[in-house]
Amino acid sequence: MTSKKKKEQKKLRTPIVSVLGHVDHGKTTLLDKIRKSRVTAKEAGGITQHIGATEIPIEVIKEICKDMWKSNVTIPGLLFIDTPGHKAFTNLRKRGGALADLAILVVDINEGFKDQTEEAISILKTFKTPFVVAANKIDRIPGWQKYENQPFLKSFAKQDDIVKRRLENRIYELIAKLYEHGFNAERFDRIRDFTRTIAIVPVSAITGEGIPELLMLLVGLAQKYLEENLRLHVEGKAKGTILEVKEEKGLGITCDVILYDGTLRVGDTIAIAGRDDVIVTKVRGILKPRPAKEMRVESKFKGVKEVTAAAGIKLVAPKLENVVAGSEFEAVESEEDIEKFRERIKKEYEEIAIRTDEEGVVLKTDTLGSLEALINEFKENGIPIKKAEVGDIDKRDIVEASANRDELNRVVIGFNVKTLPGVEEEAEKYEVKLFIDSVIYSLIDRVTEWREKKRLEMERQKVESIIMPGKIKLLKNFIFRRSKPAIIGAKILAGEVKKGAKLIKPDGSVVGIVKSMKKENDFLNVAKEGDELAIAIDNAVIGRNLEGDEVLYVDIPERHARVIRRELYNSLSEETKKAFDEFLEIKRREKKTWGL
Repeated sequence: MTSKKKKEQKKLRTPIVSVLGHVDHGKTTLLDKIRKSRVTAKEAGGITQHIGATEIPIEVIKEICKDMWKSNVTIPGLLFIDTPGHKAFTNLRKRGGALADLAILVVDINEGFKDQTEEAISILKTFKTPFVVAANKIDRIPGWQKYENQPFLKSFAKQDDIVKRRLENRIYELIAKLYEHGFNAERFDRIRDFTRTIAIVPVSAITGEGIPELLMLLVGLAQKYLEENLRLHVEGKAKGTILEVKEEKGLGITCDVILYDGTLRVGDTIAIAGRDDVIVTKVRGILKPRPAKEMRVESKFKGVKEVTAAAGIKLVAPKLENVVAGSEFEAVESEEDIEKFRERIKKEYEEIAIRTDEEGVVLKTDTLGSLEALINEFKENGIPIKKAEVGDIDKRDIVEASANRDELNRVVIGFNVKTLPGVEEEAEKYEVKLFIDSVIYSLIDRVTEWREKKRLEMERQKVESIIMPGKIKLLKNFIFRRSKPAIIGAKILAGEVKKGAKLIKPDGSVVGIVKSMKKENDFLNVAKEGDELAIAIDNAVIGRNLEGDEVLYVDIPERHARVIRRELYNSLSEETKKAFDEFLEIKRREKKTWGL
């Protein structure tokens, strides 16, 4: 390569390519094939949990696309951003979408569009990001003959006619779905104008088929349509996004970042969002992963003096302990620069973080992106949030959760965070439920399932503790004892009668307390509608305050009557509703607003 060409190549920023699509449609697996790694297997639950970055140099792409390479390519390579697949990460993917110059929408050709596919399309539309469709998993089309790492067109030409038809039918289905969203689409090799038509590239992330065309297409689109924009953003102030903050042996606390604008040099002063305030520090070291290696799993980094956007790098600098993952950083030269950055970051964090005095769960996450994502998910599920912050779970979080009146909200939820010493003991002491997980969908499912079970259990307990309506008819032919206690036959006409219930007559006068009930040879704690039994009533005397043939009602406390009327009335049987209404009439003879 001539020195002139090298100089020209250096002037272009590496294009950022965002990889989006439905969970489990093969986004990370596709990248694994390109970079010859196995990141998917190392992800919690096999699902991407955070944005990852991989820089693929142009030499690697050239090797993969050797059969179709064009010599006039001057971009330095492609920086792939792998975004989480779970629907909770809409806003995290919005950040990825906003950063991206191009995008790959990965769709399982056999399953077609799913929830997150629709969501990804919406994000790409919002940010007007040019994209191509990787129609993945062609190797699972019935009858497909696999040809490892071959261009799609070569592999397709060797397939049986019936297999070709199956694939074409699936592509037409994708074209129809894209048309519904306002896009013209076609198989990539049939397109003349890529500015008007979305290219669909059939691929297999497992066999590598179609990947040469996919990469060649991305390089071609970037070179032809984005060259001017890529040249503009090389010079100037360095800007980036913090992906992760972690401790590295021998280096101390470091930050994995995506540099998306400008050039960053060792010695530059940068401002980064911290937990309490903006952190201003000097760059001591810039570490780059090896070519085609995923930052999250790379073990060998190379120190460089400067790096040009776009790049995934590891930053070494003092005072990184309280950096908030998911936020931005920027090179600064003056106090004015720092103050402008502070105002912008403060506004962004206030829009995301939640802190109220109202009822709600306490949520702690590892990054701003996951915090924002989980806030949205819990709101969708009707789960109120009292506090939502980035950071590990401490004793204060337990105390705040314990102050909730509603048991459903006495919960602390942690995503990808640690519990500080003494937290578990504090949670047990205050009867606070702890949920901690590193898999987003698992955490959401566990919390929502627990809340539903707990709610049903609380409702059951509430119903069991409430004195419900009951109406009985005494049977004069079955008087077993007249007093101390009176024992007489009875039939439950409506509702239920519990041991210990107070009974009243239709005129409101008190008869006595149910001491016991016996049906055949069994003593009952609760007698239900239709039961015929012997009932023992304390304080009742047959021949004095009872004749032995009366209809009696269970005397319901007023606050219980209110709960029945407002929350339980519709669940009562028709006979029980009637008995309750009759009981209310008795009570309202003295006080018209009784039970309201």
